[in-house]
Formats: sequence, C-alpha cells, structure tokens
Amino acid sequence: MQDKDQDAFEAAVKTMMKSVGEDPDREGLQKTPERVFKAYEFMYGGYKEDPKAILESAIFTSSNDEMVLIKDIEFYSTCEHHLLPIIGRAHVAYIPDGKVVGLSKIPRVVDVFSRRMQIQEQLTEQIADAIMQTIQPKGVAVVIQARHMCMEMRGVEKINSTTTSSALRGLFKKDEKTRAEFFNLINAPAGNRY
Repeated sequence: MQDKDQDAFEAAVKTMMKSVGEDPDREGLQKTPERVFKAYEFMYGGYKEDPKAILESAIFTSSNDEMVLIKDIEFYSTCEHHLLPIIGRAHVAYIPDGKVVGLSKIPRVVDVFSRRMQIQEQLTEQIADAIMQTIQPKGVAVVIQARHMCMEMRGVEKINSTTTSSALRGLFKKDEKTRAEFFNLINAPAGNRY
C-alpha cells in the first residue's frame, strides 16, 4: 500500500492535469502521477542529503597549496519560482590549507544543492559556503553558467540565454592574481581532455 504522502502527491498531479484540460484517466496518463512522484523523489533528493557529511567523508591531510579546480560539472535544478528546469555547469575551485577533499565529493555537493528548488544565485553561494566551512581552505571560487527554462519556455522566451553567477571566498575574493588565474582557467578552451 502507498503511503499518505505519495497518495496526496499523486492526487495533486491528477488535479493539475485536470486543471490544464487533460483527462488523468486517459490510457497514456493513468500511471503519470506515480511516475511524477518517482521523478520528484530523485530530482529533489538533495533535501535528504548533508553536504557537510559528504565532504567530511573524504578529507585528507596534504601539503598542496595550489588551486584545485573541477570544471564543467553538469547539473540540473529547478527554478523555485516556476518549478521549471535550470540546466547548467558549475566550475568549482579551492586552495587547500593543509587539507584536500576527494575530487568526486565536489560534484556530489553540487548535486545536493542543485536537487532542491533553487535560484541560481543561492545555489552558487551554498556550494561555496559548504566547501569553505567544511574544508576550511584558503579560498573557494564557484561560477555557475546556466539556462533557465522559465526564461526560455515562458515569459521573455529568450532561447539559449545563459546566466552566470559567482561566489568568491577567501583568497579568490581578496587576491586579484588568484581570481584572474581562476577565471582564465575556466574560460580556457577544453583542448586535450587527458
């Protein structure tokens, strides 16, 4: 038997389908409320995850004090104003201060925050703050470039418009040379991938 939350969710999906003029009992739509529930469980799974715990699971002592950059991290989020997709890439860098984190943990933190209803500016800051507070590096930089379906599918209907937001902490905010190096690296052509 389904739990009450899933039943209520599926009833709401049926109500929504009816309100736009669809018949939720039509053959192709009969299982849609259940499918939407499962999709939402995945798309909003970030509410059930702790970014600090993810980062803390793979922190290692290191003498490295040079920039660590993970570029072009694909993400999918949802605009909290219209519940429409945000599709983008995040570029995340930090400068270690005695500790490094397993490289796979940075994209996982991006996923945690992107799998919530968001605005891009908040997403950018949440990623930077989680890394800064947990790893305590000399600095963190996050740049997000994204397309917003709320701009493309409705409203101003500006196809292929990209928005960019940044969050700079520590050395990336204070030191112009460090900031410039970061922006040069994220804007450099991909070239040879290996």
